Amino acid sequence: MIRERSETFLSIKKWKEQLPGLTAVFSTKNGGFSEKEFASLNTGMHVQDDESQVIQNRNKLGMHARAPIENWVCAEQVHGSIIKKVHSKHKGRGTTNYFNAIPGTDGLWTFETNLFLSLCFADCVPLYFAEPDSKFIGVAHAGWKGTVQNIAGKMIQQAIENKVDPARIQIYIGPSIGKCCYEVNDAVANQVQFCLNRAEHSSLTRKVNGKYNLDLKQLNKQLLLDAGIKEDQISLSSSCTSCEKELFFSHRRDHGKTGRMSAVLGWRE
Repeated sequence: MIRERSETFLSIKKWKEQLPGLTAVFSTKNGGFSEKEFASLNTGMHVQDDESQVIQNRNKLGMHARAPIENWVCAEQVHGSIIKKVHSKHKGRGTTNYFNAIPGTDGLWTFETNLFLSLCFADCVPLYFAEPDSKFIGVAHAGWKGTVQNIAGKMIQQAIENKVDPARIQIYIGPSIGKCCYEVNDAVANQVQFCLNRAEHSSLTRKVNGKYNLDLKQLNKQLLLDAGIKEDQISLSSSCTSCEKELFFSHRRDHGKTGRMSAVLGWRE
């Protein structure tokens, strides 16, 4: 990703060049109004930050990204793999009031313009999907649970069921905790092996302490390849949200008391 004029977000360089009219950004932790452990651009409504400051942060991000928050739609993320289609009637859901977010959902998609899909992250993988002919866009929140439930492949399946050509879908796997910082136990490793239907994969490396390092970005990439997506349709961020403490919040690094970044995706009119 590349830093824009504003310190508040990063954008996808390849998509800026190839998909004009598309806003596709990932916020940083900087340039906002929140204080203490939420300093400063926390965009999560559910982490016990001052709600008025979170709304200020979202407004600033939306203004800088040319994506006004009255046109956002947000979800109540539950670390699952439920994906829902949204429409213009959903504008504003979850944006200034967490309790009217789209319930029990970790993936959103639409064909409509001037509707900005937004989900929150602090180590989990943001997945961005865009197909310019149909105007299909989708965003998914892939923690380890959503990943092993194949939220990535389910988004592709929903696109296909709605007549989107999978060969034209572009996918960006955004900043998340890297393999360098993400240690998991046997229970998680077993579910990774089960979802891949193979005992060994480059996303999973056994450590001398008997645990594993897990590369969630590479795991999601493999699941997309297994869903029929070609490698040249997929781009990956090299950023680790845990390592890059000056740029990102990290749930694991910050021991659970921290803010959230937002993915925002939508076609501008």
